[in-house]
Amino acid sequence: MTSTAHCIGFLIWPQTRPTTLALAEEALRVAQRIHPDVSYELRFLQAEAPQPGAWQLPGEPWSGRLDGCQKLFLLADEPPTQVAPALAQALKQLARGGVLLGGLSAGVYPLAQLGLLDGYRAAVHWRWQDDFTERFPKVIATSHLFDWDRDRLSACGGLAVLDLLLAVLARDHGAELAGAVSEELVVERIREGGERQRIPLQNRIGSSHPKLTQAVLLMEANIEEPLTTDEIAQHVCVSRRQLERIFKQYLNRVPSQYYLELRLNKARQLLMQTSKSIIQIGLSCGFSSGPHFSSAYRNFFGATPREDRNQRRSASPFEIAPASVERG
Repeated sequence: MTSTAHCIGFLIWPQTRPTTLALAEEALRVAQRIHPDVSYELRFLQAEAPQPGAWQLPGEPWSGRLDGCQKLFLLADEPPTQVAPALAQALKQLARGGVLLGGLSAGVYPLAQLGLLDGYRAAVHWRWQDDFTERFPKVIATSHLFDWDRDRLSACGGLAVLDLLLAVLARDHGAELAGAVSEELVVERIREGGERQRIPLQNRIGSSHPKLTQAVLLMEANIEEPLTTDEIAQHVCVSRRQLERIFKQYLNRVPSQYYLELRLNKARQLLMQTSKSIIQIGLSCGFSSGPHFSSAYRNFFGATPREDRNQRRSASPFEIAPASVERG
């Protein structure tokens, strides 16, 4: 590497699976291959000595110092129980020196344990949301794919790691390079950090009630042409009154209200991810007219679809080409 290479370190806890590291590493290596001016030095360090005979990702044991890198990502697939005192001191020293620190998957736990995420947003995998929030009340835990809050980065895990690294490339070298890397990796689209994790249905609705699950799945499959509450009740073989009682008991709302929220959230996703016109999005989410859609959207989100789209675009490093005609 040249002397001007930007050093990025990966501090890896034992038993971390290769996928998390591979996604991050591949994005950086592809960027270097397709753009001659991009130069990264990648360092791989082991946070702890592995158990004898245990498999581990490659990397040199950290030698008591972590300096020399402009960015350091902590990787773990399960929350580490503790951070060795010497390592804790080294990480705090990096934070004081202004090094950008990131937690990938359960790598947010060591940062939180050391107080290095206090007052910061952090993307936490849905499996650990309750545990993390209870243990670290000073951290603003989110269900986002990833968060970039000042000098702290976090990704919930899985493919969100790649999304975060694409955002890093966009910030360092421009959105054009991030787009080129995503094309090289056959990524369908670049996702924004603020997008929500896709939480399994049972975890989202907090219940394993079979009729409730069937009803929600039916709603999700019929967004463009919504069913009536009576039709849903008929499909899941309960009376309308029984269905309303189940929704009220487990979700604290009637079926029609839950259905409306489902369609509005889908509409917001389309607003941020596509260049479809506002009226097209409204119709595809079951609203009969532009004013009807705009009014329902404003009542739920506190802004009209147009205001929300413009605000999100201005805050995002990635632009979506506007549709040629947009009314709403």
